Amino acid sequence: MALFCINRYGGEEEQEEEGAEAEDRARVLLERLRQQAKARQLKKQQEAQPEGGEGEGELSGGAGPGGAGQSPGGEPGEGKRKRESEEQSCAQGQKKLKQKQPRSSSEERADAEEAADGSTPSKKKENRRKSKVPQERTEADSEEDIKQQENRSNLKNKSSKRKKRDEETEGAEPKKKDNGERAERNQSTKEELSLAALEEEANPPPSTLVVLGDYDRKPVQKVQPFLPQWLAQPKLLQKRIRDNLVPITDVPGIHPRLLKKLQMNGIESFFPVQAEVIPAILQSASNGYLMGQGGYRPKDICVSAPTGSGKTLSFVIPIVQVLLDRVVCQVRALVVLPTKELAQQVSKVFNIYTDGTGLKVVLITGQKSFAKEQEMLVQKKVTGYCSLADIVVATPGRLTDHISQTPGFSLTQLRFLIVDEADRMIDDMHQNCLNQIVKAAFQVENDSGSNMLFQRTKPGPITAASSCYPQIPLQKLLFSATLTQDPEKLQQLDLFQPRLFTSVYSEKKTLGDGTEPEQETNKKYTLPEGLSQCYVPCDLNSKPLLLLHFMLAMKFTRVLCFTNSREASHRLFLLVQAFGGVTVAEFSSRLPPNERQRTMKEFEQGKIQLLISTDATARGIDIKGVNYVINYDAPQFIRTYIHRVGRTARAGKVGVAFSLVLRIQERRFLRMLKDAGIQDIKKHPVKGNSLKPLVQQYEEALCKLEKTVKNERAQKRA
Repeated sequence: MALFCINRYGGEEEQEEEGAEAEDRARVLLERLRQQAKARQLKKQQEAQPEGGEGEGELSGGAGPGGAGQSPGGEPGEGKRKRESEEQSCAQGQKKLKQKQPRSSSEERADAEEAADGSTPSKKKENRRKSKVPQERTEADSEEDIKQQENRSNLKNKSSKRKKRDEETEGAEPKKKDNGERAERNQSTKEELSLAALEEEANPPPSTLVVLGDYDRKPVQKVQPFLPQWLAQPKLLQKRIRDNLVPITDVPGIHPRLLKKLQMNGIESFFPVQAEVIPAILQSASNGYLMGQGGYRPKDICVSAPTGSGKTLSFVIPIVQVLLDRVVCQVRALVVLPTKELAQQVSKVFNIYTDGTGLKVVLITGQKSFAKEQEMLVQKKVTGYCSLADIVVATPGRLTDHISQTPGFSLTQLRFLIVDEADRMIDDMHQNCLNQIVKAAFQVENDSGSNMLFQRTKPGPITAASSCYPQIPLQKLLFSATLTQDPEKLQQLDLFQPRLFTSVYSEKKTLGDGTEPEQETNKKYTLPEGLSQCYVPCDLNSKPLLLLHFMLAMKFTRVLCFTNSREASHRLFLLVQAFGGVTVAEFSSRLPPNERQRTMKEFEQGKIQLLISTDATARGIDIKGVNYVINYDAPQFIRTYIHRVGRTARAGKVGVAFSLVLRIQERRFLRMLKDAGIQDIKKHPVKGNSLKPLVQQYEEALCKLEKTVKNERAQKRA
């Protein structure tokens, strides 16, 4: 009998089920074979008795075709043997396949015949020689039997699968019930666990372990900056100017001559900044400008106060008073400012209070030729160069040129170094201007005729040798509305035991017992008291219409409008000029100095209602009579905003600042103000219907603007 192994490429589950069924069948067949073997052994023992004839007949009958169970007329016992032998052969073939020892079909047939007949191989050979035809029949019948066995196994597999499916369907309902009960139990356990976890969170057990990488959101503690003592505990100034005016006669130490000058200029009282800073500077020079108080080096002074609070006069008055007693003309005070216009303004104030005192003030900003400025600074004599200036007001670039190129220009007798708008000087450092000034101040002059006793050396630790001879100290005075509190930046200035006067603090933190208010850490800058702030959300195309609406419909007067570039200010000026109905002028670095001075005078006199400017006028310039400030282009930095809006509401007066902010910039703009502690800005929307009457005339003005821009370009090319 031949054995065939049929592999079905089904799913993994079907293959596992078939393997289990095959193992069960093999076990049943083995038990049957063991029983048959025992029965055969008993028969052999009975045949071994001396009844030889009967045994030979049985053997011959078993060896014939009928004994082999192949004839249709055989006994039923022989048919059973045949089936058992077939099952035994199938089990043996499956075992051999599992052990991966394949055998040929002829060998399998021989083994099957041996198992069915129970005869030896020698007897089989004799039977095969006797009859070949019955052997062929047996082979054909064996093939049919194999096919029948395969069909039976397939039917058994199908029936077993059906039974399993029926069992699964029958057991699905109770399983669902079990699953529902399990889900309810899981939910109840989860609720119990969650309640237990909440109780543990509310009352955590005491432990010394720290869990790293915990994802629970915890309130982040705000890190308080660790500042030096002079920054952390400054001298606080009053914000409200009108409520805290101090009469000039109540400030101690001011010279009577200067008091008369103040009264002649209409000043009867000092602002809070002036009332605090002027006595501090005078006290540092109480022993004269040649040495500090008690023979020690005077402390440097920093002032942070809002725009229009009188910072310029707070250093002009004490410097003029200290230098009233000077004998030899030397550069004793140097004022460094970032812009030419601001330098001109400060020099005017110095000229007012030095008039009739013999002190000479020189302005070097590049508005005059370099040779002319050299003639104003020094004069060459037979004995050498002599200085013609006591007070020098300069811009950084021009000053460094004179330090390196003007012979005889010396800063070795410099007593006061004043840096106005100090935050901008720190950020730009103007080609390391401050370091060059300090280096020139402590430079040793070999060719000078002065005694080595009065030569100044760079200050160091105080020793017995350093205190044996007097030395002119160099005191630094820093002023700004947006003075930084970054110690790293302030370190560049190399300040000596500085004192800080500031008006940046919270009035809500004032104590009832009369103590001074605490400094507010969130609020970085202070704006003028009378300033009202608004912002207008708009689109890019509606910005010119909004400006015209403010000027024509709302009747704004004396308006200072800021843009971010010279080109933008020039085109806006041409557009408003083409529209008509508004007296407008521009103010930027593209204009010559004389024209800028003339424009500024006309604006202060009221001849010009709208002045379109770049940030050149935003730094410190005192423009009289500014009622409104309009930020046509929203400022990108908070310092720019502070200085722009500080052009109005100066000296305790009232002013309004409008900012035209694109909707895409609105969030960033408000966040910038919030980070700086400015929260009192209001939203001022303008409806589109109020701009419709201006549209037709505005379109005509755009056509005129296009023509004028083409003509200007053609003139530049020519």
